Amino acid sequence: MKLERINSYPELLERYKALGYLLGLREEGTGQKSTFERDILVCGGTGCVSSNSTKIVENLQSEIKACGLDQKVQVLKTGCFGFCEKGPIVLIQPDNVFYVQVCPEDAKDIVEQHLIGGTRVERLLYEEPLLKKKIEKSKDIPFYKKQIRIALRNCGVINPENILEYIAAQGFQALGKCLTEMDSQQLIDLIKKSGLRGRGGGGFPTGIKWEAASKYDSPEKFVICNADEGDPGAFMDRSILEGDPCSIVEAMTITGYAIGASQGYVYIRAEYPLAIHRLQIAIKQSREIGMLGKNIMGSGFDFDIDLKFGAGAFVCGEETALIRSIEGNRGEPTTKPPFPAESGLWKVPTCVNNVETFANIPPIITKGVEWFNSIGTEKSKGTKVFALAGKINNVGLVEVPMGTTLREIIYDIGGGIRGGKDFKAVQTGGPSGGCITKENLDTPITYENLTAIGSMMGSGGMIVMDETDCMVNIAKFYLEFTLDESCGKCTPCRVGNKRLHEMLTAITDGKAEEDTLEKLGALADTIKKTSLCGLGQTSPNPVLSTIKFFKNEYVEHVRDHKCKAGVCKNLMQYFILSDKCIGCTACARNCPQNCITGKVKQPHEIDQSKCIKCGVCYQKCKFSAIEIR
Repeated sequence: MKLERINSYPELLERYKALGYLLGLREEGTGQKSTFERDILVCGGTGCVSSNSTKIVENLQSEIKACGLDQKVQVLKTGCFGFCEKGPIVLIQPDNVFYVQVCPEDAKDIVEQHLIGGTRVERLLYEEPLLKKKIEKSKDIPFYKKQIRIALRNCGVINPENILEYIAAQGFQALGKCLTEMDSQQLIDLIKKSGLRGRGGGGFPTGIKWEAASKYDSPEKFVICNADEGDPGAFMDRSILEGDPCSIVEAMTITGYAIGASQGYVYIRAEYPLAIHRLQIAIKQSREIGMLGKNIMGSGFDFDIDLKFGAGAFVCGEETALIRSIEGNRGEPTTKPPFPAESGLWKVPTCVNNVETFANIPPIITKGVEWFNSIGTEKSKGTKVFALAGKINNVGLVEVPMGTTLREIIYDIGGGIRGGKDFKAVQTGGPSGGCITKENLDTPITYENLTAIGSMMGSGGMIVMDETDCMVNIAKFYLEFTLDESCGKCTPCRVGNKRLHEMLTAITDGKAEEDTLEKLGALADTIKKTSLCGLGQTSPNPVLSTIKFFKNEYVEHVRDHKCKAGVCKNLMQYFILSDKCIGCTACARNCPQNCITGKVKQPHEIDQSKCIKCGVCYQKCKFSAIEIR
């Protein structure tokens, strides 16, 4: 693809008008006509790629060519559509027909039935589970109805490996507007008025962070994009980078102009190969057209971006640890102050924002502060992207206005709990957050509200749990993650969390003393107050929140040596019911410990002293003669 340099903002606007045909089939009301009669958009996010969406693209292209339609229909790989539960996804425009769970073998039917025959491939349409009704258009699917896509605006819409499509979607117009119509302070004031807060942690106001970095006089400054997304179950930033990498390039360049920096770095974990690949393409193409490098759009402003790869250390999501890692040092946090805005990368003023925060910058500038302020709440403006995971029907990526309730996200968008089971809790904020119970399901999601009920926004991970989950075991799971990811620099985190984990292990093994719960709470509170960085300060949150809301489960584990959910193996016992056992010997024949005895056609027994609680007998019994107590 040959790209021509754009030398001015007016030239960019002319190029935008000329490229309108690229998205003519994908955006309603554009008035632009595409050179193709149809666009077939195939999800190219990591989830769908792992489910063979690349082969779907190849098969569609092959079938289209075989039918002589290659001059009328184009197949494009896009970013994530968000509806991961139903992937791979194929969207046909301008028909706006949304196909789900598509296989490579379905390409033939899509071409022959839909493109040639003019009929829908019914089996590939989404079916609303309650009404048993097929839904053709994505906007009518409940999963999308309450979403407003700002950070995800181009994901699933454009080809992320073609910068011309980004330009056709108003790409780089925010940058051009900044360079020609605003000085740095006016830009900072605009971001401050927008109320945008950091989307990667505690929600610090973005404009104030920019202003702090701009005020320090230094011949060199840096902009860093924190793409070190390490929360279990979180994939918001990865999806933005895979589906709309140029938006991050543009936003970082805008930030550089605001604070007076000429160099940016994207710190991204090496486990994100697809995101890295598309970022590299975006940076290369941006340099070719003059959106990175020297004299951007003839403004005299210089800015460039390089990638720095992380090794997957969760602690490097903390900005000072991230900075040390870029410098080539061990990723450990440092005490603050000084803050990075004063002394960051190589001891010069540095501004660090995460991917989702950057993704909000261009539309705020192009659409205006009033538009952004109209979405969300008084103190939490705009939208938030969440990665819905766990025991929920619609696993995927959702972007909702701040102030949307947890109930709306879990039931209206998420489709409720799998298998019709009862909702038990939702963990927000990953291992740094806390568990929220059904009593707080109607809480509007804002930074302040989540903190008030013992959790946090964090980067946006949202893991849903049902009645079969043991909350003591959940707390232990998150603490195990924190233990693995702690840098070990400070004693409260390094030693304190180890002791916390030992206590939780004793509880789940049925070996805890009566006063263990009191000690557990006291130690968790101490770690929270005395740890050096955010990782240690928030690591006890899952323990504290589960003790607060599910203390009865802790008491059952300690006093009664029982796990009602049947999750903690050392508290489980398998018993054979003599009135149901017919002596088929299936359990005895499959027991790895040979701890089941009994004659053929007579009730069997389990020797509890030898049983390792593997559950094989329970799985093999066809007569419901084995129960867990």
